[in-house]
Amino acid sequence: MYKLDLPVDYKESAAIERRRNMEEQRKSRIFNAKTRTIGVDLQALQQQINDKKQQEDYEKRRADAFATDSIRNDKISQLLEKRQQQDVFELNRALNEFRSLHQQPDSRREFDLYDPDYLKKDKPARVSDDDPRCGISSLQKFEGEDLNSKARNKYQQEQLREWSIEQKRERDQAKRNQDQADRLYELKMKELDLRAMELQKAEEDCRRNINVATADYNNALKREREEKDRLHKQQELDDNMTEIANHVFGDVLTENPAVAQSAFGPHRVITDRWKGMSPQQLEDIRQQQEKQRLEKERLAQEQKLRDIEHDRQRVANARAGMLLEREHDRKREELNRRMADENRRLAQEQTSHKEFLDKEVYTNPPTASYFMQFNTSTR
Repeated sequence: MYKLDLPVDYKESAAIERRRNMEEQRKSRIFNAKTRTIGVDLQALQQQINDKKQQEDYEKRRADAFATDSIRNDKISQLLEKRQQQDVFELNRALNEFRSLHQQPDSRREFDLYDPDYLKKDKPARVSDDDPRCGISSLQKFEGEDLNSKARNKYQQEQLREWSIEQKRERDQAKRNQDQADRLYELKMKELDLRAMELQKAEEDCRRNINVATADYNNALKREREEKDRLHKQQELDDNMTEIANHVFGDVLTENPAVAQSAFGPHRVITDRWKGMSPQQLEDIRQQQEKQRLEKERLAQEQKLRDIEHDRQRVANARAGMLLEREHDRKREELNRRMADENRRLAQEQTSHKEFLDKEVYTNPPTASYFMQFNTSTR
């Protein structure tokens, strides 16, 4: 019998879950190339990000200023265009009104020649026997007779005078209307010029304020850079003066022999502090060099004798080596022949074994699913 109702070990389950989470986090770090960082200077990257943000803020403020200026110029252009359109509309309206009031067809002097209602307004062909409109065939009026010539001439003169007075009155009225229209137009143009000057002045003030703000910002940056340069130069000057003082009053230039003594013994010195040897030490070195020279000459004489003996032995060994080399060549040729036969036999066996593997053993080649099971874990 198996006991299946064992209590759950929560501690072990938590440990298993923790290891599983750590494994998933490790896989996300290792298999994700974007989150894997090696040798990154975080401080330099943060400084570059801050500099880039400052540059972007400056460019954004500059673009906003140019955009605001462009929008204001567009509004001014729209106002001026709308004002021009309004002026043209007013002029056309005044012209149409003048035409409708003072240039009606029936007020023209020749209107009776092409009046469409001429026949309706005309009198009958004959009113009475003494109708002045009667012609020769009516036997009421003969050629050469003009009894009402004085009255007719007087009437024509009166009519001509009335026409002249009416034309003069019309010209005077037209001149007064034109003068009034010109005066209104001049007043309107002055008003438009004043408004345009005010808008131009406002635009110049705005542009001047933008230039002043930009100049103040550039001056502040310049002062900040100059202050940083001054502090850097001052720090560098202080460091140089300190280094010069250390070199001047240090043990190197003062050539203090005590600083060259080593703590490992009186016969040892510190090489980077040592300023040279004493005359006694130099004399000891010369004597030691003379002993070494004599010893070197003796050793050279012995080496010469050994070389002569070595040459003699070398010649004898060379003669014996040539005999051994000939014997060795014969044995090597025999060995190469046997090795070639063995290689041919092994090649035939390997070929037959490969054919056996390809045709009898490896009959089930691996698929893509076989290779997909690798590189799935971080261990």
